[in-house]
Amino acid sequence: MKHLGDLLVEADIISNKTLERALERQKTEKKRLGIVLEEMGVITEEELVDALSKQFNFKTIKNFVGHTYPQELLDMLPADFAMKKLVFPLKQKDAMLAVAITDPFDLETMEMLNRITGLQVVPVLATRKEILDAISVHYLKSSAEGGDAILVVEDSSTIAAIIKIALVKEGYKVLTACDGLDALKIAMSERPKLIITDSVMPRLDGYGLLRAIKANPMTSEIPIIMLTSKASTEDEQKALEFGFSDFIPKPVQPLRVVSRVKHILDMTKKYRR
Repeated sequence: MKHLGDLLVEADIISNKTLERALERQKTEKKRLGIVLEEMGVITEEELVDALSKQFNFKTIKNFVGHTYPQELLDMLPADFAMKKLVFPLKQKDAMLAVAITDPFDLETMEMLNRITGLQVVPVLATRKEILDAISVHYLKSSAEGGDAILVVEDSSTIAAIIKIALVKEGYKVLTACDGLDALKIAMSERPKLIITDSVMPRLDGYGLLRAIKANPMTSEIPIIMLTSKASTEDEQKALEFGFSDFIPKPVQPLRVVSRVKHILDMTKKYRR
């Protein structure tokens, strides 16, 4: 079977030159090709799903997070596996299992699904965001309102969802915003215990958001962590001197995010005693 990139070129969705650039980035960043293409601005998640479904007759699914799934169905795929491979069980009938997946040409994942379940797996295309939302709600039960509220400000829905799942798993309540202005409104109304913000965003960037948060007496005590792809020592020093409580480099590593969040919240509690 051909690789996803070759199939996209054959379908005239991307050019050979674009594929070459994407594969070079993939080597250094160690991300899935679809994610790299999306971050390059070549294709959106929705466009990728629609193009693959039309070209190769795959079934697709949208808005499935609100459906009901029996526990025995969810138990077929361990939560850690579902999160790592971005897959979600949709329906079992006889010896067949329909699974939401982002890349049906990922042979390694398909083989693992067959081996884990012992069933014939039928791939159904969905966006990463929808799969992550379904995992968050149905595996991690993120609808619970307990725990400290944390605001995640990130214009990449995929990165925001990855951070949200990692924090929800630790018992935090997670709020999200896709730009600084929305984040400012949420911060004023919800008063989160902590804010994690990307540095580069539309309308209001991370530095502008920090200025606005610190200038308002209602929100000035909220610690803010910067999330950025610029991970040099100089960038870190600049962020800390500007007033950020901590600095998390991209690509995002969930364990690092959780560790930094716990550290900042612990320090905040000690300081306020």
